[in-house]
Amino acid sequence: MRKYQKRLLYSLVFLVAVYLLLLMPGRADQKIVAASHQPFRWSVDSFWNKLEADFVEGKQTDSLTASKKIDSLFQASQSICSFIESNTIPAKNNLYDSLLNDFFVLAPLVASRPDYIDRFNDLYSRIKTAVKHKSQSWDMNKLSSRNRLYKNLYGMRAAVEEVALQQQTDSIVRLIKGKDEPSATPSTEILGIKVHGGDMLVSRGGAEVSAFISRGNDYPGNFSHVALIYVDEQTKIPYLIEAHIEKGVAIASVDQYIKDKKLRCMVLRPRADLPQLKADPMLPQKAAKFAYIHAMQKHIPYDFKMNFYDSSAMFCSEVASYAYKKNGLQLWKAISTISSPGIENWLHAFGVEHFVTQMPSDLEYDPQLTVVAEWKDNETLLNDHVYNAVMDGLITEADKGTAITFPRWQLPFARLLKAYCFMMNRFGKVAMIPEGMSAEQALKNQSFVSMFQTVKKAVENDVHLFIQQKHYNPPYWQIVKMAEKNAKSFVKKNEK
Repeated sequence: MRKYQKRLLYSLVFLVAVYLLLLMPGRADQKIVAASHQPFRWSVDSFWNKLEADFVEGKQTDSLTASKKIDSLFQASQSICSFIESNTIPAKNNLYDSLLNDFFVLAPLVASRPDYIDRFNDLYSRIKTAVKHKSQSWDMNKLSSRNRLYKNLYGMRAAVEEVALQQQTDSIVRLIKGKDEPSATPSTEILGIKVHGGDMLVSRGGAEVSAFISRGNDYPGNFSHVALIYVDEQTKIPYLIEAHIEKGVAIASVDQYIKDKKLRCMVLRPRADLPQLKADPMLPQKAAKFAYIHAMQKHIPYDFKMNFYDSSAMFCSEVASYAYKKNGLQLWKAISTISSPGIENWLHAFGVEHFVTQMPSDLEYDPQLTVVAEWKDNETLLNDHVYNAVMDGLITEADKGTAITFPRWQLPFARLLKAYCFMMNRFGKVAMIPEGMSAEQALKNQSFVSMFQTVKKAVENDVHLFIQQKHYNPPYWQIVKMAEKNAKSFVKKNEK
């Protein structure tokens, strides 16, 4: 009996020792490559509130008066757009501000008069194409150029979506066509749009980390993922080369790509008049084929550091960037920066080391690329706005110094799980803790997801109450207020 008790005691001592050993903190030896910029801020809350008031008033205005005002604004916008299309207008010119302001003022009036929506969307496509075309001569490393392009392209998309969200679900436009940029590469069709080898699909996923990637940028955006399209020359079958946190660089069919939840998607294509494409019109196809073969030949892990200078591991933007760079075209004319101290701290907790990098959303603002088309999921557009707002609210708390923590007692168990996941990765299996993510980082990610979901649920309740009281969907700035309130409440509750 005593012999048995001694064995039991020794076993308990051994388990406690192992537990304490596994409880020791990991090495904090990550090096940060920080950015030295400032995040973009709209800082026009009073203007947003006025637009909301204009929408409410517009619904009560008689049709004749409303139509006269709307027609006048359309004419003004079209006149300015025509002038911009026909002349060389530098980024600092106030005409772009006038154009954007008129578009913003027009939006709530159109939202109250659905008959004008098609005309409004056509105007959006025209202005977007014109501004993107003019940006070809701008120096995208200048702050004024980056701010201009972001304000006009992102701001107009936001206005179009606010208009759409005030309509019935079946009247929201699913597909908005851009410019059908000429291409010599093999083509096929995806979701009703003709795509070519070398095109890029930027998209927004439905996971919490997707919201973080799209909003955690000096220029908060709508996209969190990039996939490069390769079209087989013989079969015309399209393949999408992309990098996933769970499994690294992988090749997906169109069905697999669509099955992975997407809240929105956009097709980008290199301009046919680029010097590199004039010299070799098949360059985009060569880049896509290079990425396809590269992914087929060896396993490429996911790059949590977000270091696009090191191709031994890759994050999603890097897949397209590396393939094009190897074929003579450098994408991301303006490098992405993440300067918010709160975002830096949170991303660093997940293993990110490079905050001067290439973010998916910023690819849209590369003047070398043309927007061919974009889709939005009718049923999840409001949910997408909630996701964005929740992340914006949490970023506000992060900038106040809130850190992502986790129950320390769970660390030993997570490390044991990580050891098991490591073995699964060695045999090419997808594991619960991704390759390249430590046990600590996995626990912090779990805490982040829990925090996000708690705040999101509270915000959804507030949105529902707003709709009941106001009888219209809350505009984005109202959802952000809800998110900031609930994020602050969550942090205070968990500090106790």
